[in-house]
Amino acid sequence: MDNLTQTQRHKNMQSIKSKDTTIEMILRKALWHRGFRYRKNYMALPGTPDIAITKYKIAIFCDSEFFHGKDWDRLKLRLENGTNSTYWIKKITRNMERDAENEANLRLMDWTVLRFWGEDIRKHTEECVRVVEETVLEWNIECEASCFYEEDIE
Repeated sequence: MDNLTQTQRHKNMQSIKSKDTTIEMILRKALWHRGFRYRKNYMALPGTPDIAITKYKIAIFCDSEFFHGKDWDRLKLRLENGTNSTYWIKKITRNMERDAENEANLRLMDWTVLRFWGEDIRKHTEECVRVVEETVLEWNIECEASCFYEEDIE
């Protein structure tokens, strides 16, 4: 059951942004301080990643737990008991489907996709940055291996 009035809930939902959210800003700032340069809300890619490190073909999404369906079984039960449940279940289900579609399209384009939950970014920012650093390291290793392979062929 919702513990806010309809007016309070409306005002709350109205203030939710899709760009430059708090979790995006936290992660972007941490990546910038580590020397990573990126594009934000990169519209040239499917799903418009929140952060795109084009040099390494890494697309990063900062997902809020509610709108992207974290712990979906538990959240779905909560929504079924709330108001306007059919709308929210349909909306979040479609968001999760769209996330999967965009991720598949990005992988077909040889992009690495990283997704971080908002709470993980807030509470464990350094671990999120470490995942990005490890992904870049893997990319460098693969690139070096392919360069050596090309030299062996010639």
